[in-house]
Amino acid sequence: MPDDIEIRVLRQRSLGSARTVLAPLTGSEPVRSLYFHVPFCAHKCHYCDFYSIVDRQDRQAEFTDRLCRELDALAPLAGPLDTIFVGGGTPTLLAPHLWQQILERLADRFDLATIREGTGEFTIEANPETVTPELMRTLAAGGVNRVSVGAQSYDKRHLITLERRHDPANVARAVELARAAGIARQSVDLIFAIPGQTLEDWANDLARALALGTEHISCYALTYEPGTAMTARMARGEFAPADHDLEADLYEHTVTAVRAAGLERYEVSNFARPGAECRHNMAYWRQHDWLAAGPSASGNMGGHRWKNVPRLDEYLEGEDAGFARIVEHEPPEPRRNLAEWIMTGVRLSEGLDRAALRARAEAIEPAAVDRLDRALAGHDSHGWISDDADRLRLTDAGFLFADRVAADLMACLDPAHSLG
Repeated sequence: MPDDIEIRVLRQRSLGSARTVLAPLTGSEPVRSLYFHVPFCAHKCHYCDFYSIVDRQDRQAEFTDRLCRELDALAPLAGPLDTIFVGGGTPTLLAPHLWQQILERLADRFDLATIREGTGEFTIEANPETVTPELMRTLAAGGVNRVSVGAQSYDKRHLITLERRHDPANVARAVELARAAGIARQSVDLIFAIPGQTLEDWANDLARALALGTEHISCYALTYEPGTAMTARMARGEFAPADHDLEADLYEHTVTAVRAAGLERYEVSNFARPGAECRHNMAYWRQHDWLAAGPSASGNMGGHRWKNVPRLDEYLEGEDAGFARIVEHEPPEPRRNLAEWIMTGVRLSEGLDRAALRARAEAIEPAAVDRLDRALAGHDSHGWISDDADRLRLTDAGFLFADRVAADLMACLDPAHSLG
């Protein structure tokens, strides 16, 4: 495969630009969260289905200029920003002088007072190999106060399976460089249920990550997304996915180990010290509004969902007064909006407000409330739902079936759904 091939290209007809979606929303409640996507990677990992391209450093400057124009266009829709999150790709592959350009544009066009005061959150995802003292100092000076380091595993065998090309020792180095630069908050990402991984392997990975003393850790079960090289390899019989019982054991060990280290689960895959939850991701999961910039970035405002073109060439070439072309747009639709609220809310430890759930379901269709009650009674009989009268929360056992519970509740919004 050529190094410059662009991955996960969606060949869809453009629906116009994000301006078409956002222009009617001018004057709405200002948005307080921003996501932007940096698509460059040193290598495309086989399990990853996020949009990225292999970086030759020949388009970084052009991308940065284009991103800044999009930020200019989005700025009038934003209020004081509470959260910024930069994902990818590998955002830390961008050269420090280009990061300085982006950070200066953010400071010039957006109100970052909350972030500067420390009550807001500015997160950047980082690959351990790309973290340097100069880059961390540049980011810290520009307001970045949280870095999420993609460790995935400390076992070189499992890193090879995932096609991750970093030295496990550099995870601790990246965390220390962030701290030394004044980036006070750090998170570490790990993946479990990797083919060939044992409970002992996972316990060792988790112990090494927790030993860093970070305030946050994300532990994701390996998923086989359609269209990825890893899914194709599995289909060819090159390896078998982890056994479901082992995967459950790995997850249960995770919960026990992180609690012993003083972290609590606040979402199925995310654990933090009290008050150290990822505020930006909480905005997603609570269905708040956020603006989006960069190729393949998705935004949400006033119930409208849109997605920028997921191909760098098209992103660079096509713009409408700075706004990006889009390939997807979903206008507000009460049934879909409620389904998304259920899907994300069930996965949170805080759960869902039961009264709000019933009221929103009844507004769509009164019979949906009865279907929800029957579904919840079934899950309660399994011990998956807590007895909290005000909030719908999963128990420890229920978190193992969070996706199933969410799917069942979402299905109750469909008039054709039957539980009998």
